[in-house]
Amino acid sequence: MSHSQALYSIAFYAVALLTLTSALLVVTLRNVVRAALALIACFFMVSWLYLLMNADLLWVAQLLIYAGAIPVLVVFAIMMTRRSMSDTSNSDTSNRAWALPVAAAVFVLLLAVLLPAPWKLTPWPDLAGTTGVIGEQLIRTFAVPFEVVSVLLLIGLIGAVILARHEETEAEERK
Repeated sequence: MSHSQALYSIAFYAVALLTLTSALLVVTLRNVVRAALALIACFFMVSWLYLLMNADLLWVAQLLIYAGAIPVLVVFAIMMTRRSMSDTSNSDTSNRAWALPVAAAVFVLLLAVLLPAPWKLTPWPDLAGTTGVIGEQLIRTFAVPFEVVSVLLLIGLIGAVILARHEETEAEERK
């Protein structure tokens, strides 16, 4: 193993460990604000995993959207609620007993899918990156499914607006 491959492997596994640690903190911290900060750290670390895999387009998208914009939305939503600042804002639930079996089942399913795949850790596979490859695949191969998904998301957004307005009018009628 060359010096650059060893450094790449160390960096990859260090970032992966930080990603897993922050993800574990997201689901175990009882304070919602601290859990949101751990979520931001998890998104940030995932973006660096994309960079280490030379997926430059996904790196930028993850960094700007998931580690930038979405956490702002989450933090604003948390700050709008009054109980979110207390240490006991995540109350215990009767579903806690199901958490371990469901998590174990998901983990076994992930292992069944991921272990047979031929994984290769190679630093910086090519200098061209993935932007051109993803763009070409979107235009040539997946143009129709991409447009179908965008129409479905638009329909979902319109449905959410209609439901929100319907609930708003019902609340006004009750007054």
